[in-house]
Amino acid sequence: MSNQQPTSPSGAILVIGGGIAGMTVAVEAAETGREVWLVEKTPTLGGRVARMFKYFPKLCPPACGLEINYQRLRKNHGRVHVLTLAQVEKIDGKPGAFEATLRMDPRFVNEKCTICGECAKVCPVERPNDFNANLDKTRAIYLPHEMAYPPRYVIDAAVCPGASCGKCLAACKYAAIELNMAPKRMKIAVGAVVVATGWAPFDAKALDNLSFGVAKNVITNAVMERLASPNGPTKGRIVRPSDGQPPRRVVFVQCAGSRDVNHLPYCSGVCCLVSLKQAAYVREQIPESKAQVFYIDLRASGVYEDFLTRIQADENVTVKKGKVAKITENAATGELDIEVEDVLGAGKMRVKADLAVLATGMVPSIKAAPLPFEMTCDEYGFCAGNGHQAPGLIAAGTAKAPTDVATAIQDATGAALKAIQILRNGLRP
Repeated sequence: MSNQQPTSPSGAILVIGGGIAGMTVAVEAAETGREVWLVEKTPTLGGRVARMFKYFPKLCPPACGLEINYQRLRKNHGRVHVLTLAQVEKIDGKPGAFEATLRMDPRFVNEKCTICGECAKVCPVERPNDFNANLDKTRAIYLPHEMAYPPRYVIDAAVCPGASCGKCLAACKYAAIELNMAPKRMKIAVGAVVVATGWAPFDAKALDNLSFGVAKNVITNAVMERLASPNGPTKGRIVRPSDGQPPRRVVFVQCAGSRDVNHLPYCSGVCCLVSLKQAAYVREQIPESKAQVFYIDLRASGVYEDFLTRIQADENVTVKKGKVAKITENAATGELDIEVEDVLGAGKMRVKADLAVLATGMVPSIKAAPLPFEMTCDEYGFCAGNGHQAPGLIAAGTAKAPTDVATAIQDATGAALKAIQILRNGLRP
C-alpha cells in the first residue's frame, strides 16, 4: 500500500459522500473557484437517487438531474477531484488546516476503459447486484449502472479469482484491466469538511409480522423503485416476485418499522409521498390494477398536498387510515392476506393482495459505518444542526435529517456556502 504526502492547499474542501447532496456541494463550491475533494466509498457517484425511477411530485426521472451534475463535474475537472472506492480514515488539525488521511481501494480497471463490455461477456463468475436490490446478478467485472460516474467497469475482489482466471485480461483490447492494483493511502490538506454520507433503507427483515424475506410477494419501497425502473431487473415491468405476473391488487404499508419504539421511533417524512408515487407507477402500468395505501398519519405538506390530491383523484387508489398488523402468504398461490387495524372504523379488517410494498424509513448511513472523527449526532444517528458541530465540520442532506431530494439539494447548496465562508472568514459552521 503506497502512501502520499499532503497534496492539497488548505483552501480546499473535503466532501464525504458522492450522492446527490455531496455532488451538489462539490459543484457549487467548485464553480466559485474552490478546490474540492469528493470522496465516495462505492464505485460510482449518484447514491440513492441513481436507483430511483422517478421523483415526486412531477414524476420525472432523475437521470436528467444526475447528468447535469456529471456535466458540471466534468466542466470543473481541474478543481473537483473525484475519488471513488475511497474512505476517510482520519482527520487531524483545525478549521482552515485539516489533514485528512484517505484510503483508496483498487478498482482493477484503469482510465483506458471504453465500457465496451467485452470483459463481462467472458467473465465466468457472478455476484449479487446490489444496485438492483440483489434481485439479479452481474459478473465479477461489471459496470455499476448505465449512467455510472466515472464511466468505467470495476472488479469485485470479493468474488473474482484474480490472475488464476484472467479471462477478462485476454478479452480487453485496451489494456484497461490491472489485476495487480493495490490499495493506496494519501493525505490531503483541507480547510473545511462536509459530511454528506446519505442514508440506507431500514432492514424490513426485523419486522416478523410483515413477513419480508419470508413471503415472496412482500417487497420494500426501495425494491419497487428498481422493479419500475427501465434499467432494473425486470426492465421496468412491475411484477410479483413469486410468478413474474403483474399484480392487480397492491397494498402499500406505511410506517413499516417507523414511529415504533422497537425500531425507528421517528418519522422519515417522505415515505407517504413515495408510496403515493409508487401507486401512480402501478396504476399507469397496469390499468386494471387497484392500489390501497394504509397509513397512521398522512404526511404531504406544502406543495406536495397537490400531489396527494392528484393521486387520490384516481378512483382505483384508496388511501385509508389504518395500521397493518400482520401479513401472511398463501404458499400455493402467492396471494397475501393482510390484517389491518381500521383506526376510524374502530375494528379490524382483512384485505387480499397480490403484492404488498413496505414503506421503510431512512436510516443514516453512518449508523452502520461510523465516521472516524467526532460529529454531533442525535439519538437516531443523524448529524445535528450545523450550529452544534465542531468548527469546520458541516453536515448536509440526509446525513443531517430525513428529507426529500429537492430539500437535500437546497441544504447541500447552503452547506457549500458555509464551507466557503469558513475558508474565507474562519466562521464557525
